[in-house]
Amino acid sequence: MGNGFERLAILMCPPDYFGIEYEINPWMSRSRQSDHDEAVRQWQALREVFDRLGVDIREMEPKPGLPDLVFTANAGLIHRQTVYLSRFRHAARQGETPLNKEWFESAGFEPIELPEGFDFEGAGDALFCGETLFAGYIFRSHANAMQWVGDQIGCRVIPLQLVDERYYHLDTCFCPLDAETAIYHPAAFDDYGRSALEAAVPKLIAVDPVEAQRFCCNAVVIGRHVVLNTGCPLLEQSLHDIGFDTTATPLDEFLKAGGSAKCLTLRLDGEEAAVWSG
Repeated sequence: MGNGFERLAILMCPPDYFGIEYEINPWMSRSRQSDHDEAVRQWQALREVFDRLGVDIREMEPKPGLPDLVFTANAGLIHRQTVYLSRFRHAARQGETPLNKEWFESAGFEPIELPEGFDFEGAGDALFCGETLFAGYIFRSHANAMQWVGDQIGCRVIPLQLVDERYYHLDTCFCPLDAETAIYHPAAFDDYGRSALEAAVPKLIAVDPVEAQRFCCNAVVIGRHVVLNTGCPLLEQSLHDIGFDTTATPLDEFLKAGGSAKCLTLRLDGEEAAVWSG
């Protein structure tokens, strides 16, 4: 594994304090609260899927007052034994960063903080496909922050402007499956972004717009297995057609906060599509 793990490793945070306490994306409404007991059941079912797939699950301790700590994908961007810590745009999430830093240090990672003035929300907006770092920007992350990270790593960065606030992070509308294949929701990107993706990713699969709203792109790839929210049969068939297995598990309570399977996880050993992780 790219980070020295003996097997696939994912960081998760139990949803003990998860809830809609503020509104920072179009999915969130304090008048439409998550059912806490159901959220716990859905999170546990997702964890059990990973257990069956042989994943090494590491857990971060949840904290009151930080309901979105459950979305560990936003903790930072992993590259080998280094983690580039998120610098959250919204004050409501900024309290997560010290806890994330403490956890990564205890796990043997070297945490790197971005310079002041750079908004950066980790693996929510920065995803490797092959040797290239695809970087979503405008709603949560700055393009220059992504370029700074790319310069530190020494990799090519392709900035992708997001144009639909419902898809406020790149991982809500783009999911690399391997070094040459990805799924995406075209309408979430501007014309340049669509053209850049088409030019850079040899096998690019557009998802159904209705399934995009089920956050079908917010999926977790474990080898040739894709874990995603329920209600995405068209994508599941497309994935089966190109040799992937799928497991759908309900995550609607987290969709109320603008998250799904990928948001709830952070690969610690390197994403499947990242060439360096092998």
